[in-house]
Amino acid sequence: MSGSAPTREVARRVFASEFDDAGYTFTESDDERAPVYALLPTGESSNRVFFVGTLTEKEDVGEDSEYWRGRIVDPTGTFFVYAGQYQPEAASKLRDLEPPAYVAVVGKPRTYETDDGTVRVSVRPESITEVDAATRDRWVAETARRTVERVAAFDDEGNEYARMAREEYDLDPETYKAAALSALEDLDESGDELAGDDAALGDAPDGSDSAGAPEP
Repeated sequence: MSGSAPTREVARRVFASEFDDAGYTFTESDDERAPVYALLPTGESSNRVFFVGTLTEKEDVGEDSEYWRGRIVDPTGTFFVYAGQYQPEAASKLRDLEPPAYVAVVGKPRTYETDDGTVRVSVRPESITEVDAATRDRWVAETARRTVERVAAFDDEGNEYARMAREEYDLDPETYKAAALSALEDLDESGDELAGDDAALGDAPDGSDSAGAPEP
């Protein structure tokens, strides 16, 4: 709508196992400033993602200036986040955090191709918020539900992103449903693995930081 203020893209909830396979990106217009979307293999577009996991490692990999890399794991796999001078708040948070710690991240997917042609997927964080185990568990439960819903709708007539996923990926969406259900089972079996840490975890709400809301 002309004259309206631009709106931020919804931050999609996605598990690491699916995000790591989302190597195809696209735009929906020829405008040079058009948003870039990652295509999730379960048939959804994602300009922004929202995930919660355990920060297990961090490292300043910059040469001339700080450039922080964080390794964040969820029940299905690993996210990598990179933050430097253009993401000062996220970079500062990575600098100050001491692994292991539960964190909620909102950010944009980024892809790059290695010399051997492999496409790597990472996240440029808009915000990183320290959270507690209950927040992590709520995210796992809700992300599992969203994943199962996307897989259930994959064969629906008119699901354009699912059609794109079939064309771009040789992947079975049922794989991600199985991973989601396994993550739910792990919730029932595991407690708070960080409960014995000396550092108290924060109580930030589930993804409700100022960087933008996740999917409702």
